[in-house]
Amino acid sequence: MEFALDQALKTYSGGLGFLAGSHMRSAYELKQNLIGIGMLWTYGYYDQGRNEDQTMRADFRLKSYSFLEDTGLIFPITIHGAEVKVKALYLAPDTFGTAPMFFLTTDIPENDYISRTITHYLYDADTAARVAQSIVLGVGGGKLLDLLGVRMHTYHLNEGHGLPLAFYLYEKHGRSLEEVQKRLVFTTHTPELAGNEEHAMKLLTDMTFFGNIPADEIRRVARVDHSDILNYTLTALRFARKANAVSKVHGIVANDMWGSYEGICPIIPITNAQNGTYWRDPALHAALEANDDQALLARKRELKKELFDFVADQTGTLLDPDVLTVVWARRFAGYKRADLILRHFERFAQMVANQDRPVQIIWAGKPYPKDYGAIGMFNDIIQRTKQFKSCAVLTGYELGLSALLKKGSDIWLNTPRFPREASGTSGMTAAMNACLSLSIPDGWIPEFVRHGENGFMLPLANLNEPEHVKDDTEAKGVLDVLEQEILPLYYDEPAAFLAIAKTAMREVEPQFESHRMATEYYEKMYNA
Repeated sequence: MEFALDQALKTYSGGLGFLAGSHMRSAYELKQNLIGIGMLWTYGYYDQGRNEDQTMRADFRLKSYSFLEDTGLIFPITIHGAEVKVKALYLAPDTFGTAPMFFLTTDIPENDYISRTITHYLYDADTAARVAQSIVLGVGGGKLLDLLGVRMHTYHLNEGHGLPLAFYLYEKHGRSLEEVQKRLVFTTHTPELAGNEEHAMKLLTDMTFFGNIPADEIRRVARVDHSDILNYTLTALRFARKANAVSKVHGIVANDMWGSYEGICPIIPITNAQNGTYWRDPALHAALEANDDQALLARKRELKKELFDFVADQTGTLLDPDVLTVVWARRFAGYKRADLILRHFERFAQMVANQDRPVQIIWAGKPYPKDYGAIGMFNDIIQRTKQFKSCAVLTGYELGLSALLKKGSDIWLNTPRFPREASGTSGMTAAMNACLSLSIPDGWIPEFVRHGENGFMLPLANLNEPEHVKDDTEAKGVLDVLEQEILPLYYDEPAAFLAIAKTAMREVEPQFESHRMATEYYEKMYNA
């Protein structure tokens, strides 16, 4: 559903898009035989702005892109029993340094108004629209490849939203599940319900989700149980020959979630990664390679100043490049706990007011525009921290701001509820830019962080405790590690802090650089 390829192309919401973008960049740099197919969203995800009182506002603006090439291909698919025309646009590899990509839209004059709206909004809140989007991506993507005459070896469903591709292939190959399984692989990205979509069979049948295949045949081949609910992830696991989770921890979680179901394919871990060419600062890495600490520190200070100029312009808060700077920035969802550091508020207030060992904290991220709980948390952080001269909350968290934050911060804070973070990748690109993770040991973090050597790990609460008790314990852990370890190290032993940052820069690549990930997909999924 989403690819984050360049700041100019608004076809993504957050980390899943960032990851897909890095995969496409590495496929290009490795010259892999791969095509990407996504959706062209008329209004993107949304533009994150502010109301008069500085609270968040979701704006929806029409997007247009001169760099997308018209393929001349317009073809019909069926949605809700009616013909809908799909247009394919092409993104050439040299435009942004990616694999060849096609983007699908229904927002064309050949369609009626309702059909045009299918590709208006990424993750549309309307259930029928979401189902229709899946049909466009899955059936439209499969049909486009056939129209192009591409001889396909493997189809990769990168999460479950494109599931109708499986039914398109099932019909194409004589309604043989075995023939589909020969050709289809699948990535499950999250244990969260929102990422494991499911709907009633009646709705999906009414929407022509299964094409011309009778519902009873789908119930049989997809093993739909008495609830008559079809889960996208579970069905993809039954139609694929192989699937992967996105970290070693997530591999365990995914097998625990799905392993008891009959007929699923093997789930192996392939840990996510990010593209170094796109994300790393060249001057920082030149200084690292030359072992020139002064040049590295000078460049890091420049990058902090660039970020702080942006902060000042947006918020009126002027930050100091010589002060330890902590950033929490990613998709704003409740389980990611952006406000955890504020939970013991009096202690937090004392820490940010301390002039002997000062600390600056920046938040950024986009809530889903209909997730009013997450939007409320975003706005609450603005209200609670506006009294502090060393805190700022930024809007517009997209590729450009993400790069500024990772290059201009010292500590990358990551506080999800364990074990709900399947991977997380933002800390990888932070580490590429001399920024150290301070994180719950979830997702990719246990595969990388060695506490006090290349980053910092937060102690986990007892998993059997109530949520509020776990939050209290882990919030205390955030402040403990900051006050007792990181701040003394940064101000009293700056050479030791720099040594840890340099170790993180050296060790995050190649293991968490997307060339490794793209190669593993080729070797373990596509050619296996």
